[in-house]
Amino acid sequence: QVQVVESGGGLVQAGGSLRLSCAASGITFRFSAMAWYRQPPGKQRDVVAAVTSDGYTTYADSVKGRFTASRDNAKNTVYLQMNNLKPEDTAVYYCNVQSGLRNGWGQGTQVTVSS
Repeated sequence: QVQVVESGGGLVQAGGSLRLSCAASGITFRFSAMAWYRQPPGKQRDVVAAVTSDGYTTYADSVKGRFTASRDNAKNTVYLQMNNLKPEDTAVYYCNVQSGLRNGWGQGTQVTVSS
């Protein structure tokens, strides 16, 4: 069974930084693609950043230049460094891991950015 656990959310003022972590188990992590999604209140869940198994990253236009996704295969963990946070970044952030037909979601972590 694939298990995914996010951590690192919290309340921060605009302009501040947070680093989210996502640990995955029950899957061959080094062959897995990882992605961060977020879901603002009352809105749909959208992808924020993705990291391929070989470390290639892509980002949503709204976070380019501010967010950085990375992975540590030795720790089965992927990170999302979020800098210069804005109130519109407020959302529940979810981590997704996928390898072949196996897929797992975390429970989400709340990020709240105050103005």
